[in-house]
Amino acid sequence: MVGIEEVARRAGVSPSTVSRALRGRSGVSDRTRQRIAELAAELDYSISRSASGLATGRTLCIGVVVPFVWRWFFGQIIGGAEQVLRAAGYDLMLYTAGDVESRERFFRELPVRGRVDAVLVLSMDLTEQEADRLRGLDMPLGLVGHDAEGFSSVHIDDRLGTRLAVQHLINLGHRDIAMIQGLEPRPLGAVAPIIRREAFVRTLHDNGVEQRPEWMVPGEFSIAGGERAMDRLLAESHQPTAVFAYADELAMGALRSLRRHGRSTPEDMSIVGFDDHEMSEYVDLTTVAQPVRAQGATAARLLIDQLESNSRESTVVPVPIELVVRGSTAPPRRSAEW
Repeated sequence: MVGIEEVARRAGVSPSTVSRALRGRSGVSDRTRQRIAELAAELDYSISRSASGLATGRTLCIGVVVPFVWRWFFGQIIGGAEQVLRAAGYDLMLYTAGDVESRERFFRELPVRGRVDAVLVLSMDLTEQEADRLRGLDMPLGLVGHDAEGFSSVHIDDRLGTRLAVQHLINLGHRDIAMIQGLEPRPLGAVAPIIRREAFVRTLHDNGVEQRPEWMVPGEFSIAGGERAMDRLLAESHQPTAVFAYADELAMGALRSLRRHGRSTPEDMSIVGFDDHEMSEYVDLTTVAQPVRAQGATAARLLIDQLESNSRESTVVPVPIELVVRGSTAPPRRSAEW
C-alpha cells in the first residue's frame, strides 16, 4: 500500500504537509492542497480513519445541524464542509431542524452526544438556552451565518449586502422599489431575513425614498414563491419599477412571472437578487455574490483545526461580498403606472 511518504515525495513536500492538506488544516496553500489531493487520489492513498480514531479516542465524525436540506444555499454549504471533512478523514452526520417540533427535540435530546467530535450549525440564530446546551457538550462548535460566544463562526454582512443591492437600484434612478422577502413570520429564529428587511427599509429612508408596505411581499424561499410574489406585485394598481429579492431563487421566480405577464427585464422592471446562485449568470441576474460553498469549507477547517490542536479557542471569520452587475438592472424606462 502507498504510504504518506510516497505522496510527499511525489508532491515535493514533507509528510506533515501532506497530513495537514488532507486533514483540511491551515498552513497549506490552496494550490498545494489541490496538488496533494490529486496525487493522493491518483495513488489511492487516504488517511486511515480507524487508526486515527483508535489513537485519538474520537468518532471522526462532525455533526451538522441545518434547518433545510432542499434549498440550494444549504446544499452548497454542506457540500463545501463535506469535501473538507472527507479529505481530513472525517464523516459528516446531518441533523435537520426545519420545524418547531424537530428543533425542540434536537436541543432537548442532543442526539449528537457521543456520536460526533464537533458540531456545526448552519444559519440558525440560536437562543441562549440552545447555545448553552451545545456548549455543555464540551466540544468544538461552529456557526455559519451568525455569531455566538464559544462558537467559531463564518458569516457575511447581510446589512452591507442589502445596502449594496438597494443603493444600486437607487443610483440607477429607481424610486419605486419593492422587496420580495423570505418567509413571514420570522422562520425558526433565522435572523438574516429580518436583517435584510431592516436594511432594505433603512437604505430607502437614508435616500429619501418612500417605503410602501404593500410592496414588501413574502416569497417562501423558492422559485415558485418568488413567482407568486411577483404576481402579487403585478396585481397592484401602482407597481414598482425595481425589485430587490431576498435570494436569487426568489429573483428567478420573479423573472418567470414577468415573462409570463409579457413584461421584460430590465426594460419594464429591474431585478436584483442575493447569493450569486450558480444559475444567476445564465439568467443574467444582477446579484450580491457571497462564496456560499467556501463558507462551509472554512467552517469545517476551523473545527478540524480545533480538534487537531485540542483547543477550544473560537475564531470569527468575516466573508467578503460584492455586487455583481449583470443585465437585469437598468435605469427606469417608463413610469410605475401601468
